[in-house]
Amino acid sequence: MYSLLLRAISAYRQEMVELTEHLVAIPTENPPGNAYAQAVELLCRQLGELGFTDTHTEGECVLSSVGESDRTLYFSGHYDVAPAQSPSQFALTVKGGNLFGRGASDMKAGLTAMIYAAKVLRECAALRNGRISLIFVPDEETAGPKGSRYLADRGLLGRNAIGMLTPEPTGGVVWNANRGAITLNITVKGKSAHVGRQHEGVNAFEAMLEVAQNLRALKMEVETRTTGFRIAPETARRSILLIGGRCGGGTGFNTVPEACSFTVDRRINPEEDFEAEKQRLLAVIDQARLGADLEVEILQEGRSCGVSESGPVGLALARSIEKVTGCAPQFELCPGLLEIRFYVERGIPAFAYGPGLLTVAHGPNEFVSIDRMVQCTLVYALTAVELLGNGQSLGPDSEL
Repeated sequence: MYSLLLRAISAYRQEMVELTEHLVAIPTENPPGNAYAQAVELLCRQLGELGFTDTHTEGECVLSSVGESDRTLYFSGHYDVAPAQSPSQFALTVKGGNLFGRGASDMKAGLTAMIYAAKVLRECAALRNGRISLIFVPDEETAGPKGSRYLADRGLLGRNAIGMLTPEPTGGVVWNANRGAITLNITVKGKSAHVGRQHEGVNAFEAMLEVAQNLRALKMEVETRTTGFRIAPETARRSILLIGGRCGGGTGFNTVPEACSFTVDRRINPEEDFEAEKQRLLAVIDQARLGADLEVEILQEGRSCGVSESGPVGLALARSIEKVTGCAPQFELCPGLLEIRFYVERGIPAFAYGPGLLTVAHGPNEFVSIDRMVQCTLVYALTAVELLGNGQSLGPDSEL
C-alpha cells in the first residue's frame, strides 16, 4: 500500500503545484477578510473536477467527504492568510523546488496536500472502515468566527470523529497542544490642549503609562510559569503577557494627546485555567479605571488545549511520519492558537502537521518545499489507511 500510494501521489505532483498556484492567487487576507467568496468558489469547483461528489458549503466554509462508514477522520484547514507585504505575493513563483507566495506555507499547500491525499485514497479504494471529511474554513487568523467557531456553534463540527489533522506550518514537528489567547485593545482617554496650555488638558499618554505599569506587575508574575508540554527553546515554555504589540495616539508633538491606545496579548499555557487568567487580567485593568478614563475591546479569545501523543491517532500519525521521512517526530506545544482546540474541546484527538515552516509564515518571503508538500500528502494518506483501512500499520514495502 505504501508504494501504491507513493506512486499515485507522485503522479499528481504537477497538478498539486497548479492547485496551490490557483489558491495563492486569491488574496484571502484576514484581516479584513478579503475574497472569501472567490476561494469558496474555487475550492468547490476544484473538488468537483477531482471527483468529489459530496461537496457543499455552510456559510463560507467548504465541506466535502469520501468513504462510506460513519467513522470519520477530519482533514481540516483554513484558506485565509495573513495580510501580504506586497500584492506580488499573490503570484506564485517556483524557485529551486520551492513555491513562494502568500499562504504557500500557511497553509494553502497544506490544503492541496489534504485534497490529493483524499483523492488518492478514494482511487485506491483504501478507506475500508471509515471516511475522510475535508473542511476548509476562513477566519483562522482572527480566531475563527466565520470558520470553525461558526461550524461548532451550529453542531456541524466533529460529527462521528475519530480524529482530526490540520496542515499548519509545523516545520517537521507535530503540535499536539496550543496556548490559549486573550487579546485586548485598551484606549485611554484624555483631553486635548496646546502644549503651552497643557494645564487645560489631560494627557492620555501619561495615563496610559500608568495602566501599562500595572500590567507590567502582572506580566512579571505570569512569565515565571512554565508549561509541561515540550517546546523549544527552554525559555519558550514560559507563559506570556505581551504589552504594546500595537500602540499609538496623539496628533502632534505640541498637543496634549486626547487618546492613546495599546494592545495586550495574554497567551495561556494548557495547565493554566483560562477563565481565572482572563478575570485576573481584566481585574488589573478595572483597577486602573479608578485613575483613568479607558475603554477595553476584546479582539480575540481562544482556549488552550492539549492531547496525548500516545493515543491511536497520535501513534498512527507518528508511524506515518517516520515511514515517510525516516525520523520519528517530536510532539510539541504550538506557541500560538490552533484550530485543534475546537476538536479537543469535544473530546476528539487533534494534531497539527504540515509542509510549511512557521519561521517564514506571514513573512515577505513565505515559501513551501514541493517535496515537503508531496511528503505530507503521503503522511496524511498513510495515517488515514491505518485508522480507517484494514486497521493495521502498513510498512513501506506493503502492497495491496
